[in-house]
Amino acid sequence: MFLSIGELSARTGVKVPTIRYYESRGLIAVPLRSAGNQRRYGRAELERLGFIRHARDLGFSLEAIAALIELQDHPDRGCGSATRIAQGQLGAVREKIRQLRALETELARIAEGCTGEGAARDCYVLASLAGHDLCRRDHPAEARSSTQRS
Repeated sequence: MFLSIGELSARTGVKVPTIRYYESRGLIAVPLRSAGNQRRYGRAELERLGFIRHARDLGFSLEAIAALIELQDHPDRGCGSATRIAQGQLGAVREKIRQLRALETELARIAEGCTGEGAARDCYVLASLAGHDLCRRDHPAEARSSTQRS
């Protein structure tokens, strides 16, 4: 079985430029080339790209994925580092959840503080967004940026 880069992209849901980027980072092997110099991917690349996609969906960084791939490529090694990487990612996710909950609480308070009636000059939402004076909690930049990426 050999797949073109477009077929590989369609099967995995990973965009063609991203596949090329992963190749340049060494996360997937440089593929074989056809007589017409077209990239040809096999089952191993399909499986590796699926692994990467799943790890990215779980929020792992490319550096963590590279370390996991290194371990996957050496199956006789211990898996302690994989566990540590997964635990680190879990900790990061829990911290983001904590930050997002604080952000949710603050946004709910702001939204509930306004009746939606009256002039904009008296709007509690607008006044709250104009500065931090009316905020009850700090809302870290990390929580803000993770919601903006969605």
